[in-house]
Amino acid sequence: MATTPQPFDFQAHRRRAVEQYQTVRRRYAEYSQSIKDIIKKALTKSEIKVASVEARAKSIRSYGRKASEPSDTDPSQPKYPSPMSQITDLAGVRIITFFPNTVSEVDRVIGDEFVVLERIDKAAQLLEEERFGYQSVHYLVKLKPNRTSLPEYGNFADLVAEVQVRTILQHAWAEIEHDIQYKSVKIIPAQIRRRFASLAGLLEIADREFQAIQGADERLREEVRASVEEGKLENVEVTPDALKAYLDRKLGADGRMTEFSYEWTARYLHEMGFKNLLQIEECVAGYGDDELSRIVYPVRQGQLTRFETLLLAGMGEYFVSKHPFSKIPGLRLHHRVLLDRLKIGGVEIKDYRPREDNKEDTINQNA
Repeated sequence: MATTPQPFDFQAHRRRAVEQYQTVRRRYAEYSQSIKDIIKKALTKSEIKVASVEARAKSIRSYGRKASEPSDTDPSQPKYPSPMSQITDLAGVRIITFFPNTVSEVDRVIGDEFVVLERIDKAAQLLEEERFGYQSVHYLVKLKPNRTSLPEYGNFADLVAEVQVRTILQHAWAEIEHDIQYKSVKIIPAQIRRRFASLAGLLEIADREFQAIQGADERLREEVRASVEEGKLENVEVTPDALKAYLDRKLGADGRMTEFSYEWTARYLHEMGFKNLLQIEECVAGYGDDELSRIVYPVRQGQLTRFETLLLAGMGEYFVSKHPFSKIPGLRLHHRVLLDRLKIGGVEIKDYRPREDNKEDTINQNA
């Protein structure tokens, strides 16, 4: 007489899987951190800017839930009979980029740094499965032999990690997708389906527009630098990037200067009334930065300090009164002392005022 087969014990399967995973989870946490560190160093070396790089080992609860999922083809059996070898996202790294084009740049880094076992474009997969969602690229990777031969990586030679790459907008969709009740297009009410479709379209358009803005910004930066090199300063707005290009050419590059320093200087130049680089050139015309620096300071100063000395000579008391430091008595006095030194040194002090100039053809380079 045939015996009735016993139903599969999903709870027991889950307990066994969790017990096994608990013994190795720390190893996967260390592995995911190593993958993250390798990626961050590679991105920095390649000068690829991203929003974030995150690493994690799969949580015990999430692993237990996934290990006990029923099979898609036979719900009476587990989807993962051998969870430790079949679940591939125990170590995970997520890279969030600002722009869609950066996803391709990150793709090259991943291919260079790891053995890529699998690459899946989720956009195509979602379309095929008729599911709502937003595109991202997923990789299954292993460390290359040249790394696993090193002591710090030897313990990870047989491990696989999942790496996800998506833009900030793609990530925003993915984060809220877990709360969307309907997964299949066919069962969503028409009214809701239209709203989902509109939102997905808006996100895609926004991603493209951000990418277009980045491209336009890069072109404008190139135009600004070309204008500075050609001496066409009237149509170049005073911005941090334009100011740096101008001062590098006029006073010599100075690697000690930070982006913030140029931003701060450009801001107060605007407050003083400067609209374009030609006005600055007119203000400091006839002066030599090294000559003035020797008169005012005992040793040669950095680029922006020498530039301020030129402005001080070109504007005189107006510079002292309009400078952001004018509100601080001690610093205002410092500028007056420097001005007196220039006068004593025989420097002719001008009284330049930026003219009102609101030309619309000024290059607007928001760097």
